[in-house]
Amino acid sequence: GLVGSEMCIRDRLNYAAYFAEIYRSGIEAVPKGQYEAAAVLGYSRTQTFVRIIFPQMVKIVLPPVTNEVITLVKDTSLAFALAYTEMFTLAKQIAAAQTSIMPLFVAGLFYYIFNFVVAYGMEKLENKMKTAGKSKKSPLHWLFLVLYVD
Repeated sequence: GLVGSEMCIRDRLNYAAYFAEIYRSGIEAVPKGQYEAAAVLGYSRTQTFVRIIFPQMVKIVLPPVTNEVITLVKDTSLAFALAYTEMFTLAKQIAAAQTSIMPLFVAGLFYYIFNFVVAYGMEKLENKMKTAGKSKKSPLHWLFLVLYVD
């Protein structure tokens, strides 16, 4: 089987490919008319991407990125459990000594809370970005506001 470091490298490459595909498809999902409109306005390729394409792409990719982040958290804990079986051996010993499954329950509760916080934060960001289209501020402004203020 794979040892911890090999699993870590494999998982990083796998997630890098998933995230690259999510962002690639998000960029391709922006209508071609947006590029044409930017060209008519005289925007450079960089200005087009930063001011027009990127903010729209962020709105599109938030749901799949949220799913991947939650999956990443779960897979990381699974890889940790497989690479460091002595942790579970110790947890089983503690559970057996206390005749309680509380140590395992607490670990599960921790992962549930962490994933809930990630999902809640991403949902909040999505909602702010949806309302950004109704205000004069760009979606990119809301992204930075949520990341640095909330």
